[in-house]
Amino acid sequence: MSNKVTTAIFPVAGMGTRFLPATKSVPKEIMTLVDRPLIQYAIDEARAAGITEFIFVTSRGKGALEDYFDLAPNLEDELRRNGKHDMLKVLEETNMDSGAIAYVRQHKALGLGHAVWCARRLIGDQPFAVILPDDVISAKKPCLQQMVEAYEETGGNMVAAMEVAPDKTSSYGILDVESDEGNLLDVKGMVEKPKAEESPSNLAVIGRYILSPSVLKNLDDMKQGAGGEIQLTDAIAVELEQKRKVYGFRFEGQRFDCGSKSGFLQATVAYGLARPELRDDLAAYLRDIAPSL
Repeated sequence: MSNKVTTAIFPVAGMGTRFLPATKSVPKEIMTLVDRPLIQYAIDEARAAGITEFIFVTSRGKGALEDYFDLAPNLEDELRRNGKHDMLKVLEETNMDSGAIAYVRQHKALGLGHAVWCARRLIGDQPFAVILPDDVISAKKPCLQQMVEAYEETGGNMVAAMEVAPDKTSSYGILDVESDEGNLLDVKGMVEKPKAEESPSNLAVIGRYILSPSVLKNLDDMKQGAGGEIQLTDAIAVELEQKRKVYGFRFEGQRFDCGSKSGFLQATVAYGLARPELRDDLAAYLRDIAPSL
C-alpha cells in the first residue's frame, strides 16, 4: 500500500435541516459563503493537497450539487462574447474533468461512518481523505495539505484536531492523547461525544481525516453508537485496538462551523473582510453598527 493520498470522500447526504427553509430546495453544500458555495472551498482545499479523485456520498434532492460541477456551455459562450474573461476563469475553476468525480447514494441517514462506508468499493487498498464541507478552515496553507505533508512522514491514520471549551466536548469526537509533540499528537483512544466530566481531553476531532482502508473493514462490523448512528470515530478507535497508529494533527488556521447559522455568519464576515474589493465597505458597516451591539 502506498502512502500517497489522491482520493477524497465528501459526505454530503445530510438534509441541512438547521438551514430550513433555504435547504428545502437548495442543498446546504451549495449555499454561498460570500460568492462561492461551501463545496467549492472543500474542493479547492482537496486540490491543493494533491487530491485527483473525488467521491461524493449524496442522497435524494442533491441534483443541484451534481450540476454545479458540470460544464455550462451557454453561460461560458456568453461570457466569451462579452469579453468577461476573468469571470470565465472563475467559472472554469468549478468544472471537474470527466471521470474525476463519482457519486454514491446513502439511502438512510445512519451517520458519518455509514456515509464513508458507502464509498468502500471505490477506495480499494489505498489511503484516502475525508472532508466535511461544513467545517471551513481558513489557513495560509490549506488544512488537508498540512495533514498530507505530515502523513507522508507518519503513515497510519490521521485526524485534524483542535481545542474546544470543556462544555462543548459532548458535540465532538474527543482524543485521548499519549504524547503531544506540538502539531502531532500520538493518540491512544477516542471517545464519541463524551460528557464534560468524562472527557479524556478537550482535543476535538474536526472534519478532516486521512484514513487507512482497514477503517472501511472496521465499518463492516460497526453497530450503532452515540446518537443511534454508525460513528466513524468508533471505526478509527478499532485501529488503536488492533495496534495500528492513529495521530491527531493540530492544524494551523481558523475553523468555522458552517453547519450552524452562527458559524456560517461568522465565516461570511471573516471571508468578506479577507476580500480586498469588499473589505472597506464591510468594515465600515461593522464599525457603524458596533455601538448598537
